[in-house]
Amino acid sequence: MLFFDEPTSALDPELTGEILKVIKNLASEHMTMVIVTHEMSFARDVSNHIIFMDGGVIVEQGAPMEVINNPQQERTKLFLNRFQQ
Repeated sequence: MLFFDEPTSALDPELTGEILKVIKNLASEHMTMVIVTHEMSFARDVSNHIIFMDGGVIVEQGAPMEVINNPQQERTKLFLNRFQQ
C-alpha cells in the first residue's frame, strides 16, 4: 500500500505530468493507494473510490464519477465549483 500526500503540490508543471503518469501506471497494476490531492480530474480518472473531507470529517464518498460529477452535499459542490470555473 502506498500513501501520497499531495504528490504534485511542490512540483513544476513538467514534473507534475510525469508523477501523475507514474501513479496512473501503478493504479493500472492494481496497486492499493491512498492519495490526498487537489488534482480533481486525475482523481476522477484513476481512483475507484473518492472521499471528500472537510475539517477532518468525511463529507461525501463514493464512486469517482458520482462524487465529482454529481455531488450530493453542498460543501462538496462549493469545493468542486472552484475547479470548474
